[in-house]
Amino acid sequence: MFYDAVTEFIFAEDEPEKSDIIFIPGSICPELALHAAKLYHDGYAPYIMPSGKYSIRKGHLELPPLRGSMAPEKPSLDAEHTECATECEYLCEILQAQGVPEQAILREPQATFTWENAICSRRAADAAHLTIRQAILCCKSYHARRCLMYYGQQFPDTRFLVCPVTVNGISRDNWYKNKNGIDTVLGEVERCGTQFHEILADLL
Repeated sequence: MFYDAVTEFIFAEDEPEKSDIIFIPGSICPELALHAAKLYHDGYAPYIMPSGKYSIRKGHLELPPLRGSMAPEKPSLDAEHTECATECEYLCEILQAQGVPEQAILREPQATFTWENAICSRRAADAAHLTIRQAILCCKSYHARRCLMYYGQQFPDTRFLVCPVTVNGISRDNWYKNKNGIDTVLGEVERCGTQFHEILADLL
């Protein structure tokens, strides 16, 4: 029962529906941009907003290699990605390599942690004069609940659908079977409590 309760809390997931925008919280996981591009091409939203500068803990951008099946239309992207300075720029390059037009991409390149992703995405959406009644969150599966909490707080009038991607081999079916999965998922449980506690206290 403990495993089930944690799984259902952390691994929020919905079926995609027609929405006003797809949000990608800051990440260097190319799978998120690939999934968002597919959702866009399948007609689920007219815009995608990647968010992120780099991790506040690292203070700079460290990119993974992007090879073969990750960019089937343009496998030489590896070399180009070395020029990216932000997570947003990196995700945008992948989106464009997957055929998402520039005019459909709304950039947010300033956020350095998840709460800032939500805050800065709200500012960018407001600056673009968007009315967002329904939105898709395209995030890592084990990051789903925290993203949903933070974006939901910043967009209180928006219905969010979480369409996550399994990355780093950590899924709702296996997270409790190895140390990395346990540390990652229970770390998310802790952050959902401690970080949101601080956020709510600051909003009083």
